[in-house]
Amino acid sequence: MKRVCIVGAGSIGGFVGARLAASGAEVTLIARGAHLAALRREGLTLIERDGSARRQRLAVLERVADAGPSDLVVLAMKAHQLAPIVPELRSVLHDESVVLPMQNGIPWWYFQRHGGAHEGRRVEAVDPHGAIAAAIAPERIVGCVVYPACELAGPGVIRHVEGERFPLGELDGSSSTRVRAIAALFEAAGLKAPVLADIRAEIWLKLWGNLTFNPVSALTRATLDRICGEPVTRSLAAAMMREAQAVAGKLGIALRVPLERRIEGAARVGAHKTSMLQDIEAGRATELEALVGAVLELARLTDTPAPYIEAVYACTRLLQASVCGTPAVAKAA
Repeated sequence: MKRVCIVGAGSIGGFVGARLAASGAEVTLIARGAHLAALRREGLTLIERDGSARRQRLAVLERVADAGPSDLVVLAMKAHQLAPIVPELRSVLHDESVVLPMQNGIPWWYFQRHGGAHEGRRVEAVDPHGAIAAAIAPERIVGCVVYPACELAGPGVIRHVEGERFPLGELDGSSSTRVRAIAALFEAAGLKAPVLADIRAEIWLKLWGNLTFNPVSALTRATLDRICGEPVTRSLAAAMMREAQAVAGKLGIALRVPLERRIEGAARVGAHKTSMLQDIEAGRATELEALVGAVLELARLTDTPAPYIEAVYACTRLLQASVCGTPAVAKAA
């Protein structure tokens, strides 16, 4: 796999693209606005954790439709930004192209190649009209969980804050030649890409904290250390996490980290603003549906009560509507 197209060359997409290009992959970035202009004018500057900086010239385009066929297509935008771009993906896909989604939360493909009772079911919260599922065949998809933290320090400049782990997994749990090839590509770029037999369990492990701390931080404007340090909000977080754990359990997922350890892990991050809080402060739409709405959908599907998650979701949805002008009608659990 040599030809890689990164659709959404923001913080994570740009980080992955820069690392892959530096290791010899042929990378094309898809970007917009001032970031696109800076990438074309000056190249991409990646500031690593140790403070060292590297500037690279990469192929950069504004439209996916202008990119040629690629072996690996990385979808690095947020979940709610996917639907508008999927009609353009045809131009970058050849018969053997693999699509690697890097969205947080429950993905649209969750029940595709699942093999369980809900095989093929669409997750309405993240793909309400089925446009994404219709555009991307499940056989093309390899699952991925994103653990690194990066930030767009300015147009054309990406700072790597921490982490290098991108667990990968086939949707049916197999260990295929292609997933091992992607892992090798990432590892050659200095990234950690373990191949997992159950990528959905890893999705839940990351989501377990995100579905809790992201909306609570957006509502309270508090950083992780304060949410975990205040007994009332820590108790709320634990209640939401117990509800999510029950939903995951009914779907056959056993979370491998104890609840209190997961909360302590968040507390150790310190005075960090979650991505949802950053989006609210910037007046942007958030990942609410992928992180929380989808969990409520799965709670209904499995007949699992989730009153704490439901209440936080309703309040956060109204907050987002007030800040961003998006619809505020919440779905009943």
